[in-house]
Amino acid sequence: MGIISIVKASNLVWLGRYSERVYTTLQVFGQYYDDMIDNNMNGYNEYCEKLSIPLIYTGVEDFFDKYLFDENDPNSIVSNLTRAVDNAIMLRNEISSTTLSYLELALNKLKRIRNSKTALFEIQKVSDYMLAYWGCLDDYVVDDECRNLIKAGKYIERIDLYLRLDMPYDMIEREFDKLMGRLARVHVNYDHRNSSRLHSIIMAGDPEHKSRGMALDCINNFFEGI
Repeated sequence: MGIISIVKASNLVWLGRYSERVYTTLQVFGQYYDDMIDNNMNGYNEYCEKLSIPLIYTGVEDFFDKYLFDENDPNSIVSNLTRAVDNAIMLRNEISSTTLSYLELALNKLKRIRNSKTALFEIQKVSDYMLAYWGCLDDYVVDDECRNLIKAGKYIERIDLYLRLDMPYDMIEREFDKLMGRLARVHVNYDHRNSSRLHSIIMAGDPEHKSRGMALDCINNFFEGI
């Protein structure tokens, strides 16, 4: 493939970001929800604060329903998965119909189980479809530039979420290394000052996460024109 347009590059990066947001937040949601049921009924307050989600939920069960399934909630998992599918549809020729189909299967599954008594158990199938989708990207996306941009979006989102969720800095450092490995193989502009600044913050470590806001600013301003 030749030079990728800014619009297509943006779609590729955001496909990676939305897809990763769905997968990682599904994993973390399960951990928080278990704790809410067993120990801390207000644990969703902490979860929302960390992810900068407006606190619109009235309790654990309302949080479970709306955060997972409410298409009118822009922060819900179903809304983010819908955005991933929308980007994937526009990129069907680049990622293949097979890859797209696993995102669609994940979205359809998530919508179907909203009122199911076994929804918490069935969510695992959504995660399984997301893993199959990532596997297909490696097998079916033949253009290296496209695949690397999607993976760059994936690692940018993962760093963003890991920072917000106070993950250990050695984990964040590994994701940063993966991100820079992908960016070294693409032909889009990104802000080298922000990448250097982010790297310095990550390498310095910060047990109290006082520099988290600065690191998130670097992530949000990483790309030029995308």
